[in-house]
Amino acid sequence: MLRITDDMLDWLSLEWFSLNTLRSFDWVFPLVLYALPVVPLLFLLKWLFTLNSRNKLNVAMFDGKLQWQWTSLLRFIPDILFIFFIMLVLVALARPQRINEQVEQTAEGIDIILALDVSGSMELQDIKPNRLDAAKEVALDFINGRVQDRIGLVVFAGDAYSLAPLTTDYQMLRESINSIGFKMIENDGTAIGSALAVATNRMRDSKTKSKVVILISDGENTAGSLDPAMAAQLANRYNIKLYSIGIGKDGEVPYAVDDQGKTLFVETKLDESSLRDVADISSGQFFRADSKDALQEVFRSINKLEKTEVSEKRFRDTRDYYQVYLKWALLVLLSWMLLKNTFVTNVLED
Repeated sequence: MLRITDDMLDWLSLEWFSLNTLRSFDWVFPLVLYALPVVPLLFLLKWLFTLNSRNKLNVAMFDGKLQWQWTSLLRFIPDILFIFFIMLVLVALARPQRINEQVEQTAEGIDIILALDVSGSMELQDIKPNRLDAAKEVALDFINGRVQDRIGLVVFAGDAYSLAPLTTDYQMLRESINSIGFKMIENDGTAIGSALAVATNRMRDSKTKSKVVILISDGENTAGSLDPAMAAQLANRYNIKLYSIGIGKDGEVPYAVDDQGKTLFVETKLDESSLRDVADISSGQFFRADSKDALQEVFRSINKLEKTEVSEKRFRDTRDYYQVYLKWALLVLLSWMLLKNTFVTNVLED
């Protein structure tokens, strides 16, 4: 016994002709759709050209005025059905489809430690709003651009501490960066060697192919018990590459506003030697950033140098729907053929 299922009758739904349904399709031959408005136009032109050349039959009529009857419109139904039939065929020829595409991304991430100086000199305002806040904003942008990389945080002043372990939880990293502030480390100073040692300790057991430390500081090593060059050699033995960034301008820079609203200035000069040395020893690079834009450009450069390779696999599930409109076209054609053999058609116009 033949069993009719819902799927077999699904094509009869009028939803196939809704504007939302038609917009949801991907069309293989979309240019065919431009022919749709031409079809009724051609029939209209045909009617206009044959208006005065129709076959006429002389019939004796009684005197009086004939009243218009709505039933006279029935003779247009076959033409309307035939127009609809042609338009359905055109829609089917345009080949409507729905494509379900899934993208699977795989990436072999790298390990990155951001080591950020939080000493008192980072309060200087030559980079607005101050050196530390500018570095935090750029670091947040850097995190947003990474894919599948484990990132950790180290903060240092007179001492160095790990603020966040290597992780891909970028939301936790953002919260950790936002929590960084002045005087979070009691001992003031700049312990570059200690910061590198803490970062190296975090990554020494890592098995990733690329390990990077990005060190942001505005001063020379003035604290800690470990020489920066020695710390850089230790990092190099663990295949850790170091990018050092010297932040700040030389000369008089603003650092505070007194009670009378007057801006106070201090003379400053960045000692690049320590930062250059540690970068050279660990096969990295030294960068100088004297503005927020320059700092952003430095991070963009590092982003290009340490780019994570991401491979994509795309799975496309394509389903055609032209057969729905062909079935409707056949149904309309059958209706047209039946009406052509009934009283509805004006035989004088065939």
